Order: sequence, then structure tokens, then C-alpha cells
Amino acid sequence: MTALETEVNRRRVVLVSALAGFVLTTVWSAQFVDTVIGGGVTETVLGKPAQSPIDGVVTGVVYAFVSGLAGTFTGCNVAVFGAMSPMLGSEGGRWARFRATLAPLRLLAAGMIAVSALYGVVVSLVGTKMPQFTGDQAPLGELTARNVQSMVVFGLIGVSLTYLGLAQLGYVRDPFSARARTVFLGALIGAFLIGRPWVLFRQIFRDAAESGNPLYGAAAFTLQSVGNILVMAILLILVNVAGGGLRRWLAARPGRIVALTAGALIFTGVFTLFYWDVRMLQFRGILPWYPLAPWT
Repeated sequence: MTALETEVNRRRVVLVSALAGFVLTTVWSAQFVDTVIGGGVTETVLGKPAQSPIDGVVTGVVYAFVSGLAGTFTGCNVAVFGAMSPMLGSEGGRWARFRATLAPLRLLAAGMIAVSALYGVVVSLVGTKMPQFTGDQAPLGELTARNVQSMVVFGLIGVSLTYLGLAQLGYVRDPFSARARTVFLGALIGAFLIGRPWVLFRQIFRDAAESGNPLYGAAAFTLQSVGNILVMAILLILVNVAGGGLRRWLAARPGRIVALTAGALIFTGVFTLFYWDVRMLQFRGILPWYPLAPWT
């Protein structure tokens, strides 16, 4: 009997992961993560203020990658954890595990780059007319077009991740093969850029939109996405290649890898949905109350 052959165990995975995702929305400080961590890393690597003007294509490409790397642990990229977790559990020798990890990473990257590059082209052609280009602020009680765009995009991403987690547990039908699911998860990561309101991304967005250069837009947005997943990809490879204790623990019961995968997807899906939709309504003064820690 596997760890997930009872309804009680499956329900426990759903309940614990969903509750953990919700709790994270109540303690997550966007100011600290986006400004202190994201902005601090960008300034350290570039050697100048994070919001300095971008002067030229080369500078823009470097800025895109560095800001993407710095944004690894922003609110958008919590979902990367859920996308990466299904790749755990490779077997065989170290070289075999390394190759087994690279195969799904390539599929993930294919889906991510396709969306990122296409969006970069769109932004370079029509970006000055898009909601993300504007810096408009609405009074409390109202949403800007940029707010609505973020809520729609991240709401769909959150629902998709949650659905895939429930599919892993057999509660709903899984519409994907294993390979197609990995490509789809990559596409979701690429779609972060469509909804992303982060100030450092808006800077590269505005620069690409004003450039009118589709190749620059595609390259900058692709590198921003690559930077987003680089840290998690390296950690995943290290765990799969060198993490003997974790691999033995996962292999001890076949249901554990299913529970970990489903739990990670549900956790990140619930966080993404509640953080970007429900908590956003509270932030804009539309929802009267949301449980928040004092430091948020």
C-alpha cells in the first residue's frame, strides 16, 4: 500500500498544502522581498542603483538577466517551486540522474522561452499602449488596468497549478502527458512576465517597449525568465545528483513523490491565487480586511 492509497492521506495533502499556501500570503512582505532582496541583489551585481536608466541594448540585456535572477524569491516566483518539484526523484548513478534532470528542464525551458520571447516581441511592437507601460495610480477603492491584468494572469496561473496538484492526487482528470505537463508549467513561468508588476521588470518592460526592437524585446524577456529559474534549477540538479538522503526517503514509499509533487503545486497555486487576487483587493482598499502579519 502506498502513502496515498487512502482518502484520508490524500485529503491531508490537500489541506496542509492549501493551508500553508494561504498562511504564506498573510506573512509575505512584498516590500522586503522586492526592494531589499530583489533591489539589493540587482544593485550589488550591477554596481549602481537598481532603477538607473538603461542605456543601450547590451546594458538592457544584462539588466534583464540580473533583475530576473534578483527576482527569484519575489511573490511571482514562489510558483517556480511548484513547477520544479515534479522533477525530483531520478534514479540511477550520478551521471544518469544528472541527464534525467536535464531532460525535463529542457522541456520546462522550451515552454517558458516560447511565451517569454513571444511576449517580448509583442511588447517591443505595441508595449507603449499596454497597461504595464503606464505608471498610473488609482485612488483606494479602485483598480488600475495594470492591477486587473496582474490579477487575471496570476489568478489563471494559480488555478492552473492547483488543478494540476489535484490531478496528481486523482481528484480531477489530468489533461497532459508527463512531457506536455512540463512544457505547460514552463509556459506558466513565462506568463509571469505578462502579469508582473514588479518595479524592476517594469523598467525593462518600458525600455523594450520604447526600443521598438523585437529581437531586443525577445532576448531581454527570455533572459529575465532564465534568471528567474536559474537558482531553482541549480538546486534541483544538486538535490537529484548529490541528495542521497532525500532520494532514499522518497524511494522508501512510492506515494511520497506523488504527495510532494501534488503538495507543492497546490501550495504554490493557492499562494498565487490568494496573494495576487484576494490580497490585492485588500491592498487596493476594495476588500475591507485580510489577515496580515504586522511586518507586511
